[in-house]
Amino acid sequence: MPEYRRILLDGAAVQVTVDGEELVAGDGRRVKIQDAQHLPPVVPSKVIAVHLNHRSRVDEFGIELPDTPTYFHKPTSALNSHQGAIVRPEGCKWLNYEGEVAIVIGRTARNISPAEAGEYIAGYTVANDYGLHDFRDTDAGSMLRVKGSDTLCPLGPGLVTDWDFRGKSLRTYVNGKVVQDGTTDEMQWDMHYLVADIARTITLYPGDVLLSGTPANSRPVQPGDVVEVEVEGLGRLTNHIVTGPTPIRGDVGAQPTESEEVLSTALGGDWEFRGIRPPKR
Repeated sequence: MPEYRRILLDGAAVQVTVDGEELVAGDGRRVKIQDAQHLPPVVPSKVIAVHLNHRSRVDEFGIELPDTPTYFHKPTSALNSHQGAIVRPEGCKWLNYEGEVAIVIGRTARNISPAEAGEYIAGYTVANDYGLHDFRDTDAGSMLRVKGSDTLCPLGPGLVTDWDFRGKSLRTYVNGKVVQDGTTDEMQWDMHYLVADIARTITLYPGDVLLSGTPANSRPVQPGDVVEVEVEGLGRLTNHIVTGPTPIRGDVGAQPTESEEVLSTALGGDWEFRGIRPPKR
């Protein structure tokens, strides 16, 4: 299966192909994979993510899925790359990983059927849909700061074409230990369904990204942790967690909180508290 990456080469963003342990540019220049400075493998106009899709994640919280998927938006300013640093802002505590498969659009798509959707997909890459749950009390509906803060959308290492999404394993590791272990077969709605659903009312352009959902056991990580997401046939996306250089400003906007809503979501239990701020004791 062909794999394409984007790297910074001699100061310019360059698309390269994978050749063993080397990356090869169109003009023949070569760089070792371990020495490359990776960029996100695509440049989307938008990143759209499904809320819940994997059965293990749904069962973990003891809830029922709706009849159709629901979505949120991650701004492109959240984009990050393989080996990039994930920033947990100073003053925040509840940053969770979510290993996922990312769908990359290859042709402009609008009003297509699920049966046609595969023709509009360029390929797939690995994603980690990080969530900064400190802001869940105020952004639970939009997920804007929870999922859209800077650096919280790493993609990579490359775009793989001709990949069959069926029956593939998905694992997330923290400091080498498996913390999520799922498969694409536990998805309620497959890749083709998601593309067709969004494209009913939102035009999808080449490079646009759809995140397809995470398995159970999303949990908080700490500065210094190394987080890797490995998808069978797509490779392994590696990132590390750092503390932001400045605290969340206190003179404007909602501040990070630590309610039952935040804790139940970040720690994966007591889902009945989601969306409810209980009375202060």
